[in-house]
Amino acid sequence: MTVDPLAPLLALADIAEAVEQARTRFDRTLGHRALRRHGGQVAAEVSLRSAVASAALEGRAHEREAVRAGTITDPVLQGALRVAGALPSLSDRWPRAPRQVLARLHVLAARDDVDQTELGRPVEDPVVAARLDGLAGLVAGGTRVPPLVLAAVVHGELLNLRPFAGPSAVVARGAARLVLLSSGFDPRGLLAVDVGHRAREPEYVGAAGAFATGTPDGLRSWLRHYMSAVEVAADQLTEIGDEVLAAD
Repeated sequence: MTVDPLAPLLALADIAEAVEQARTRFDRTLGHRALRRHGGQVAAEVSLRSAVASAALEGRAHEREAVRAGTITDPVLQGALRVAGALPSLSDRWPRAPRQVLARLHVLAARDDVDQTELGRPVEDPVVAARLDGLAGLVAGGTRVPPLVLAAVVHGELLNLRPFAGPSAVVARGAARLVLLSSGFDPRGLLAVDVGHRAREPEYVGAAGAFATGTPDGLRSWLRHYMSAVEVAADQLTEIGDEVLAAD
């Protein structure tokens, strides 16, 4: 029997409970009336807020309404918007060809920010290449842990590796969302986890650093942060739904 390399994460103190709590919080939001009548509008707003939050985590904070109006030309923000908009069309390919999808995400994220020769090309480092191969194996069916756990690992590993030039962290956050879309956990892209990361940014940065240590405590810190960010995102979905209904 093949041993699941991520299964031990669920044995870390409080992690299984945190995963279940985050899943339950999200499930509760899926009954919101706005999703029955205005699901596409809600998903579009989630995409926008995710991109704005992802860019802000790169030090490129912009007012949401200015972004909505199309007046912001910042290349990192524009890359984050392209990544967020492309995720639904990439979700089917993600489990089958994760390395190619990561390259595509980088092209979208960094098109106006790095030299064209670097677009879609991981840095030339054998350690990075080996770890990307391992990550791709997990995404392609090498684990049976809950999607939230796999998304957290994909996110943390890509943040740690920084395998691409420029806004590599935008790619990491997009890839984590792809895990949730492609697994069926969040097929409509309604969970703006990046908003949760932005809302808890000091914790996000610290927990990402802890993840990089590879210690049980470091992994636990990152997983707990990720599940807290999911809960913030679930509350954000309720907020968006309420706003959409109020404007109806």
